[in-house]
Amino acid sequence: MTTNEKLVSVLNDLIQINNDRIAGYDKAIVSVGADDVELKTIFRKLADQSEGYRIALTDQVLKLGGEAAEGTTGLGKIYRAWMDVKDAFSGDDRQSVLDSCEGGEDAALKAYKEAMGSDAEMTADVRQLLNAQQSALKTAHDTIKKLRDLHETVHS
Repeated sequence: MTTNEKLVSVLNDLIQINNDRIAGYDKAIVSVGADDVELKTIFRKLADQSEGYRIALTDQVLKLGGEAAEGTTGLGKIYRAWMDVKDAFSGDDRQSVLDSCEGGEDAALKAYKEAMGSDAEMTADVRQLLNAQQSALKTAHDTIKKLRDLHETVHS
């Protein structure tokens, strides 16, 4: 595999995890109660964040002469299916949705950590892009975790 092919593969994995994240938050938006405007707004912002990441990653893949991935990862399909199952049992419970979203954020952070640790040679621009996205994902994770913990504390 050439240097560019390795990097394109790494970037395509991140495109797919961002597609997973978009689909997960779209599912979360419909899973919370209609009156839960706060969560719906946060989830829309995070889905839009991943849409921006997907576009930036796609641009990098195209610059490298690669073809951008479409669709989601197997893990993402499992994550969304698990969310569907939890919905069936929990009655769209806010705590369950936040737990699921935190799991999705964990998966996204893991994907970025693996990408940054891969043996694919990265330009400074690509490394900076991935670092910035990873940092923002960590902030998003911490926000979801804080909301989950707060909800758990208030309702226990």
